[in-house]
Amino acid sequence: MSLNYLLLLLLFPLTFKTGFSAEISVFVQTGDSVQLDIQTQELSAFDLLSWSNEKSKSIVRYTSETKRVNLHSSYKDRVDFNDKTFSLTLKNMQKTDSGLYTAKTIGESENNIVKYRVSVIDAVEAPVLTVNSKWLSGNFCTVNFTCRAHELMIDSSYQNNSCSPEKVTSQINTLILDCYEGFIICNHSNPVSWKKERINITQLCDDNKKNDSKNDQTGSSLLWPVVASVAVAVIILIIICLSVFLYCRRKKGAQDEVVEGNTVYAQIEAQEMQKLNSDGHIYDTPDRVEAQTQKETGDNLP
Repeated sequence: MSLNYLLLLLLFPLTFKTGFSAEISVFVQTGDSVQLDIQTQELSAFDLLSWSNEKSKSIVRYTSETKRVNLHSSYKDRVDFNDKTFSLTLKNMQKTDSGLYTAKTIGESENNIVKYRVSVIDAVEAPVLTVNSKWLSGNFCTVNFTCRAHELMIDSSYQNNSCSPEKVTSQINTLILDCYEGFIICNHSNPVSWKKERINITQLCDDNKKNDSKNDQTGSSLLWPVVASVAVAVIILIIICLSVFLYCRRKKGAQDEVVEGNTVYAQIEAQEMQKLNSDGHIYDTPDRVEAQTQKETGDNLP
């Protein structure tokens, strides 16, 4: 007979007598109920069975002889006890109810039947999935995004119609990121609840393509009126400049004609004056001729 088998035979009566001493972890969402079972089909004969917590409160005391159930005053409206299975149900659990709960029997000896480590926690918050940037090249769409919840965060990219699954944990919270059938999925969970956020990546990339096409069409449709307006403005400016140029040229031509006419007239007048002066030198004026005649006549008188 092997040594391990002998040890098992020695430990079995002790375990059967004292019950299970290992703790069973149980998580409960705030406000919910939890059922604690004794985890065995048969119990040895006992006089008293009780459920208590680590604060030394005897929540339930059951007497096998009288079948009487005594409840602690602080748990009367929050406890259900099954006198057939000896299970305990706690209602409307709050964080202050977290702790160690023990079921034990008292008879010829005192035995711990089962222990539960109960943790009352809140439901998780919904994760936040944010698209940081997106880039489209031909039929390939690249999207950079962030999945965030509680104190956890995952940065990742969607490329070539896929992304790498990622998972981060912190104590009892877990954040998982995955891509499935054209969706980016961000899942936040703890032992009592889970919530998720998702984005339709296919629709996001298709919308990006449509927006680019629409922007091109809009840009083209808006460009033609601008070009036409600029062309009209340039034509009007050319007409104005040409009109001003012709007006100035015409005005300058008129001034040149006046100056030229005055110059010709002055030249003619100067020529006539010069001619008159020349003739006056040869032929005296009538007054001077008459005076000269009188002088000569006077000289000839006796």
